[in-house]
Amino acid sequence: MAYFERIDDTRFRATEHVSGAWNEQEQHIAPALGLMAHVLELHRDARREDRMRISSLHYDILGPVPVGEVDVVCRVVRPGRTIELVEVELSYQQRTIVLLRSWLLAEFDADHVQGGDLPRITGPQSFEPWDATSLWPGGLIRSIEGRRREESPGRAQAWIRTAHALVADEQVSDTARFIGLFDVSNGVAVRAKPDEVVFPNVELTAQLFRDPTGEWVGYDTTVTFGPDGRGLTHTIIHDQSGPIGAVTQALTVRPQR
Repeated sequence: MAYFERIDDTRFRATEHVSGAWNEQEQHIAPALGLMAHVLELHRDARREDRMRISSLHYDILGPVPVGEVDVVCRVVRPGRTIELVEVELSYQQRTIVLLRSWLLAEFDADHVQGGDLPRITGPQSFEPWDATSLWPGGLIRSIEGRRREESPGRAQAWIRTAHALVADEQVSDTARFIGLFDVSNGVAVRAKPDEVVFPNVELTAQLFRDPTGEWVGYDTTVTFGPDGRGLTHTIIHDQSGPIGAVTQALTVRPQR
């Protein structure tokens, strides 16, 4: 089982497993963001012998996308020997849906200066199983296995993994696979019931300071709603060795009652 099937060099077919939590006729954007990272890495590896690392990703989500075929193309905006800026565009029927800009950085031996004070969540075995379908519909949500510890409305920690491949019959890096679950952050620590307040994100920004490993993606998430329809989801992303970076999502907060 997979979220996407390749059709040709740039086209991919979304499967029923990507259907969304806000509207099951539309894609949950999480797998699409992972697909774009996968295409970015393939593009990088095809033109460079050195392996530059993904440092940051900024996705602008320009609108919803039906469950169907998408085109994904990549170009270098700012080439460089040690720093590059790369852009990836995902479109549906010639309409741009998501734009990604990502900074790639050369590797340097910095092991002797590494360190940080980000709090670390405990491993997935210490969390209770979480049936996300009790809160959210959609094929993506049905495809994941979750464990969660909710502290209060808008504050939770969770671990999520999936047995589904990002792209059928293709080798996908742990980094792209993790990125394909980053957008789930916005559903981990709900501040209000989704049938009372809708709060989709219009963008996602991620910064990574190391590559992830393993199958479990960890979330230490806080959701904040402002007084005028704006909101923020902030997450420290983990693998089982600890934090790997941060994800933020700007929300449009729309009370329904």
